[in-house]
Amino acid sequence: MTTPSTSLPADLLGLIQTAHPSWHAALRAGLEAIAKADPAYLGVLAQDHYLPTEGRLFAAFRQPIGAVRYVLVGEGPYPRAASATGVCFMDGAVGSLWSDKGLSKQVNRATSLRNFMKMLLVADGALQAGNTSGDALAGISAAARADTQGTIQTLADLQANLEGHGFLLLNASLVFREHVAPVKDAKAWKPFFETVLRALAEHARAAAAPLPTLVLWGKIAEQLRSLPLVEDFPRAVAEHPYNLSFIEHAGMQELFGAMQLLALRQA
Repeated sequence: MTTPSTSLPADLLGLIQTAHPSWHAALRAGLEAIAKADPAYLGVLAQDHYLPTEGRLFAAFRQPIGAVRYVLVGEGPYPRAASATGVCFMDGAVGSLWSDKGLSKQVNRATSLRNFMKMLLVADGALQAGNTSGDALAGISAAARADTQGTIQTLADLQANLEGHGFLLLNASLVFREHVAPVKDAKAWKPFFETVLRALAEHARAAAAPLPTLVLWGKIAEQLRSLPLVEDFPRAVAEHPYNLSFIEHAGMQELFGAMQLLALRQA
C-alpha cells in the first residue's frame, strides 16, 4: 500500500508538471515510493536548501518516455547552483565547448565533461590516447570553431545530440545538499529510481520495444545494480568520468563513438 499523494509536499508535487506528461504518473508514484521507504525524507527536503534550484528537479524528464533508448546515470547534481540543471552531466555554467587553446575554460572546470569530451575525440580518432591535453587540443579546437555548420559549438548542442539519440540524462540522486553526503541522498532516491525503471519496462513491453540500455557511471550509480529490476536491462558500466582513465575506456568509446556526438545535428 503506497503513501497517499496528499501526504507529499505540495511544492514537490507541483514540480511534476514541469516534466513531459508521459512521465507524470511515474514521477508521482516515485515520490510515493520514497515516502513509503522514509516518511520523513521528502518533508525535510522540501524545507531544505537543495540543488538544482529554479524548479528544475525533474528537468531530465522533459524527454518523453517513448523517446528513451538509453538511461545515463550519474551520481548527483553539480555542487554549484549555476551548474546544477537537473539534467545529468549538463553543467549550466558551460556555454561554448571550445576556446583558442582547446576546450573552453568552463569545460575544463567541469572535470567530468572535460574527460567525456576527450573520450569522444579519442573515439573519433582526432586525439591519441595518452596525448589529450595542451597542444594536441589546440588544432582540434580551431577546426571545430571554424566548422560552425558541422561541429557542435555549445553544451546545449551536445545535450540536444544526446537527447536525439534517446538519452534520459538522470542522476542517481536528484538533489545535492552541502550538509548531506551524496550517497545518503542517493539511497533515499533509490525507490524513485526503481519506479522510473518500472515505468520504462512497462512502456517497452506495451510498445513491444527493447528495454533501454542503462549507462552507469561511478560507484553511486553502480550501487543501483542491487535493484532486482536492473538485471532485466542491458547495461554499460564505467568509472565516473572525473577519473582520467575514463578517457580510454574502450566500452564507452565504442558506445558513444558510433553516435558522432560532436557532429551538429541537422534540423
